[in-house]
Amino acid sequence: MAPAVVFRNNEPVMALGSPGGSMIINYVAKALVGTLDWGLDVQAAIELPNFGSRNGPTLVEQNTGLEGRSGELQALGHQVESIPLQSGLHGIERVPQGWRGGADPRRDGTVRGE
Repeated sequence: MAPAVVFRNNEPVMALGSPGGSMIINYVAKALVGTLDWGLDVQAAIELPNFGSRNGPTLVEQNTGLEGRSGELQALGHQVESIPLQSGLHGIERVPQGWRGGADPRRDGTVRGE
């Protein structure tokens, strides 16, 4: 569900995917914003705290800096729950030297290659 391949000038430059049921879209979108909008490398974007909503409370990843923002979200009318959000997101991105991978340290998996 919701894997993403990013193209520039008709060439693939990044691919992302995750297990995680209905939160997959949130996980992939977070990493896309981190890389494409904020200029993070794919590993740093994957490591960002997870958050999202599935037409219910706003979920923030437990034991991250997002928990400290719960009051601000509640002031805006959100019902906030802090829960474990272990995405397992993995991705690769094109860099001048070839390809660079990223793997979510919250779950099994590593980046390998030469």
